[in-house]
Amino acid sequence: MPRVVALYRYPVKGFTPEQCEAVNVLDEGRIAGDRVLGVRFGDSGVIDDAWSEKHRFVALMNTPGIARLQLRFDHQTLRLCIGLDGEVLVNEALDRAGRIKIAAAIENYVLKLDINPLSSHPERLPLRLVGNGIAPRYQDNEAGQITLHGRASLAAVGAAVGDHDLSELRFRSNIVIDGLAAWEEQSWVGRKIRIGQVNFAAVMPKSRCLATQADPSSGKRDLPILKTLVSAFHQEKPTFAIAMLTAGAGGQIHLGDKVRRID
Repeated sequence: MPRVVALYRYPVKGFTPEQCEAVNVLDEGRIAGDRVLGVRFGDSGVIDDAWSEKHRFVALMNTPGIARLQLRFDHQTLRLCIGLDGEVLVNEALDRAGRIKIAAAIENYVLKLDINPLSSHPERLPLRLVGNGIAPRYQDNEAGQITLHGRASLAAVGAAVGDHDLSELRFRSNIVIDGLAAWEEQSWVGRKIRIGQVNFAAVMPKSRCLATQADPSSGKRDLPILKTLVSAFHQEKPTFAIAMLTAGAGGQIHLGDKVRRID
């Protein structure tokens, strides 16, 4: 029977993950602590902390070099620390002054990168750190959605692209499972599954963007993931993983939990 083999959440949209032994799935269909902050362009036109599309943020799709940053977020004290190569760039609480310092440190780093969305767009400055650090809000889809992929599908993509150690961090899924055939999870779309004691509706395949082409360690765009997904697997759009919503109440998911279809 398929089982959960990895769990991730991403406190700041587009930045490094936290690997977890357990995650708390909220009734609304999001993971507690996931995408609770975002670094948004100053000209986004979005009011306060409201959701907005990912192209309005500094993220891996437009700034692959942010993969090199090491991020630690204290979910209790609401303090964010960002480092680079062992050096702390900023370590601040989420008060007004702290948010300004965090945004300024990220802005300074991003402007030095060869690939960035700011140098030719001064209207996007200053950057703003949005989100209250508690409510998960900045998933790619406004409805939220939790993402899942199987390790066999990852291995198939790795073989096709010529990297048998392909990192699953490129795909930024919340839940990773093993024990399925390659791409079998795609057959779950439109059906219900149970992970541990939490029921989900698998609502759609997950379309991919340029974020997948950035090496999670170096921040270099090094592999043609999007082209490979389309050409090697006969996809109309580059697709990897599935998006899910809760079907009923939330609850905890742990490493090792069983995964099965329930319809």
